[in-house]
Amino acid sequence: MYLTPGLTLVKLYFMGTKTTVVGLKELRANMETYIKRVAKGESITVTRRATPLFVLKPIDNEEDMHWETVIDFVKETGKGMPIEELIASLEKYGSK
Repeated sequence: MYLTPGLTLVKLYFMGTKTTVVGLKELRANMETYIKRVAKGESITVTRRATPLFVLKPIDNEEDMHWETVIDFVKETGKGMPIEELIASLEKYGSK
């Protein structure tokens, strides 16, 4: 992949899949725009000085999400809480 100096956004087709290439500076300046595009299913390759750094891509399914909710403090209190209450909530949750 070769990018012309100063070119910040390029659409490539690789094996039939549309890929967007964007410079790091452009990503920082328009982060919300790119977040929305990834949320819609688009993959974005981010470069710095024409060198690929990383790829932003949507999570394909919940199995790809290696997240586990341990405790949801919004459900617990609806706001922040003092450390003593936090510890008590964790102990309560741990006994379930």
